[in-house]
Amino acid sequence: MEITLLEPFYTGSHAAWADELVRQSRHQINVLSLSGHNWKWRMHGGAVTLARRYLECDQTPDLILASDMLDLSTFLALTRKKTAHLPTAIYFHENQLTYPWSPHDLASREKRDLHYGFINYSSALSADTLLFNSDYHREAFTGDLPRFLKTLPDHNEMASIETIRNKSQVLPLGLDLQRFDAHRPEQSDDSNRPPLILWNHRWEYDKNPQEFFQALYRLQDEGGNFEVALLGESFANNAPPFLEAKRRLGKRIVQYGYADSFADYARWLWRADILPVTSIHDFFGASVVQAIYCQTLPLLPKRLAYPEHIPAQHHDQFFYTDEDDFLSRLRNLLTNRRSPDKNMLRNFVTEYDWETQITQYDTLFDRIIAS
Repeated sequence: MEITLLEPFYTGSHAAWADELVRQSRHQINVLSLSGHNWKWRMHGGAVTLARRYLECDQTPDLILASDMLDLSTFLALTRKKTAHLPTAIYFHENQLTYPWSPHDLASREKRDLHYGFINYSSALSADTLLFNSDYHREAFTGDLPRFLKTLPDHNEMASIETIRNKSQVLPLGLDLQRFDAHRPEQSDDSNRPPLILWNHRWEYDKNPQEFFQALYRLQDEGGNFEVALLGESFANNAPPFLEAKRRLGKRIVQYGYADSFADYARWLWRADILPVTSIHDFFGASVVQAIYCQTLPLLPKRLAYPEHIPAQHHDQFFYTDEDDFLSRLRNLLTNRRSPDKNMLRNFVTEYDWETQITQYDTLFDRIIAS
């Protein structure tokens, strides 16, 4: 089987997912992509460029697979002489209906952000199959459609919600987790060193660094014994909370900024003890899953996709309810070095490794084509 994968924002997790899918699948997957810059323009105009490239190439796929950054309806309109008979699927890494816009974004302040959600909506109507990376994501998108459609002046097409829901399913993000194993350190007695707190997410508004650092400042004022590793991709306009943390936490910060290599990143995850998460947005949470796989203990808000990554019978152990509960549980983890069975958590998230996931992907692709 031959699949054309359309990715107008080829960078970061989108690029990693596409590349790994190409390597792992038993199908022939050809990627047509644009660089991961100017995301708003990619959503507006990426379909035009990719449609031209598709028409110019010799690909004759059995399936069109697009990411959520593509205006699929425009792509299909421009390529109808070659794609009218083909099944189409769209993979939602994220969506613009429920993604929390930064209050500093001009489009959001001027109420010009609705069109990006409409691109996701029209693409969802155009595709034969919608694939979401978590159950939370699927429910968030379909659950917000009534609110979104009611913002339109008339002809709201509320019946389309059920159409979209009926062709939606969950296909978890595939991750190359076994890659971390090569960087696992040998067992050593590190009970005398301070616990290492990990941040391994993007340095952005939606990851809620303010709440994360406020808890660390409180613990520092109380004389808490800990170190901090701040990893993840940074952006200049979102750096102020991290610059303040660098000043206030000082020598407690043993790593500040993006890791120079995957090996360095993996070693920090294996070394870390605690992963306190304060995000207000995560449709899947790949960085959280990676840390859990490397046996870092998570402390998670009971929201978003995180409950899907912890066995239900252990939710009380790893989830907090509010800021006070977050601080109390984090304080306890710093002083109580007795840890739960980390292998239990690691084994649970191993299901996201491509070794397991690829069979689910390939079987689903077969089924889409056969239907």
